[in-house]
Amino acid sequence: MNKNQVKGRVEEAAGKVKEVAGRILDDAPMEIDGNIQKNLGKARAGFGDLKEDIKKNR
Repeated sequence: MNKNQVKGRVEEAAGKVKEVAGRILDDAPMEIDGNIQKNLGKARAGFGDLKEDIKKNR
């Protein structure tokens, strides 16, 4: 597991928490920020997964 995978998954989890907190508190900007953070984390983790796959297939 590389650092992009780890950081991406942490970012994704933090974004999910922020998104749910925004929904519970009826805070639309917080919910949107959480959703964006979650999706950026997914993208970073996906990039890390791709790097790992390339590394394995060398």
